[in-house]
Amino acid sequence: MTPDAQTLNPTPDDYSLLTDLYQLTMIACYCGEGIENDPASFELFTRRLPPNYGYLIAMGLTQALEYLQSFHFTASHLEALEKTGIFTHVPERFWTTLASGKFTGDVWAVTEGTPIFANEPILRIEAPLWQAQLVETYLLNTINYQTLIATKSARMRDVAGDDAILLEFGTRRAFSPQGAMWGARAAVAAGLDSTSNVATALKLGIKPSGTMAHSFIMAAGALEGGEDEAFRIFHRYFPNAPLLIDTYDTIDAAKRLSEQIQAGKIQVSGVRIDSGDLVTLSQKVRGFLPDSLLFASGDLDEWEITRLKDLGACFDGYGIGTKLVTGTPVNGVYKLVEINDIPTMKKSAAKVTYPGRKQIFRHQDDLKIYSDRLGLITESPDLEEVPLLELVMKQGKIIQPSESLTTIQQRTRMNVTKLPLKTRQITQPDSIFVTLTNALESLIHHA
Repeated sequence: MTPDAQTLNPTPDDYSLLTDLYQLTMIACYCGEGIENDPASFELFTRRLPPNYGYLIAMGLTQALEYLQSFHFTASHLEALEKTGIFTHVPERFWTTLASGKFTGDVWAVTEGTPIFANEPILRIEAPLWQAQLVETYLLNTINYQTLIATKSARMRDVAGDDAILLEFGTRRAFSPQGAMWGARAAVAAGLDSTSNVATALKLGIKPSGTMAHSFIMAAGALEGGEDEAFRIFHRYFPNAPLLIDTYDTIDAAKRLSEQIQAGKIQVSGVRIDSGDLVTLSQKVRGFLPDSLLFASGDLDEWEITRLKDLGACFDGYGIGTKLVTGTPVNGVYKLVEINDIPTMKKSAAKVTYPGRKQIFRHQDDLKIYSDRLGLITESPDLEEVPLLELVMKQGKIIQPSESLTTIQQRTRMNVTKLPLKTRQITQPDSIFVTLTNALESLIHHA
């Protein structure tokens, strides 16, 4: 097989090479200087929240830990790297390090579904320098993307309400098949009811959701006698699935379905509207189909759902795709905070980082999150504070049992409802102010 014909679908065997070149060039230098195994700590965080976001929902830890436990270099990997000619001058120690290497470090992280704010670590890697350096790219990829999807999903659930049915329809707009699966997983974990992505749903042990496309109505209708016959055919095989009624004339379709219901010819569990004036159409369709669920789809997000509700739309649920999986990016970064017990700090303009291994101390009770303090790992929480970063991997082994999506989903919703209303609002929110402990302030001053 020629190089350009090889599949680009990654498997766990590819994990070690799913990295940026500069990770490997830096590791080669570390090996040349004999410092590749010096203990290092890196933290993953975002310096600032995306515009109009008052919080982020941490997500992606499950896939991050799977990666850390799986990555390794094979003989074919090393041969392919050597053939590039890039590593001609590196020491032999570089090759032996990679050949024998696997992740042997510790991971501290907040639980998935936890609200997080600017400069707060979502996770920390404590490992030999070469390992901690290598994993940066993959960790940023999975944590940044799933945190984006989880946050948008939590916001949509918040504005739609707990009774609304929210379905993830983003696979065809996601940036890759892998991204589509991660996005579907993060969406359900953060509050959506299901996904149309069959592979993801089956892997997660949930039932996929969906209706039909306009092409079915056009194809079946053209061959079998019209839109009504297309509805009857689909209902014959999937009697509990919603029908898509906006291919031609939404109101006329709803009226004809109502007449067939009254005549006892069909039962309609629900209908979906994908285009047009959704507010007016939903109100008129509701009059014809008072006992059927009404779903909206078509470029929906938290702002559009809010607009529809404010204008009196009558929808019971929403199918959410493009604007969920392609939103404003979460610009998470991964920075060295300590090496050989020496705190490190980046001082570049507008890119300053805080030194030292840190802990988040959250002041909360059963009803409300009040405030956060960012301190050093050596400090203790004050009364009514909870430390958020937990040890989840020890010496390369996962030490906490995996959680169900239901557990993460419930945690997400509970945590969002504890946030102040001004932090939850989707336009010009007020994020919770994160203070620094005296010890951290002192370390910053002397770094």
